[in-house]
Amino acid sequence: MKLLFALLASVALVSNVYAGGETKEVCKDKLDKKGQVVKGKDGKPAQECKKIKVHKKVEGEKVPEPAKKK
Repeated sequence: MKLLFALLASVALVSNVYAGGETKEVCKDKLDKKGQVVKGKDGKPAQECKKIKVHKKVEGEKVPEPAKKK
């Protein structure tokens, strides 16, 4: 019974750690071959959107500078 409980608890913890991270949608205006912005039927610029993963920046210790050779 203890083994079964430990197995279920470890699976729950691993799934939560793996699911971390946020996604963000980034959109840019579409360009044609000449570099002009493509406009849609409503007159607004058409956009290409992508979903990207955003990672947290972790603060760490500073790396010491190497000693200069004489």
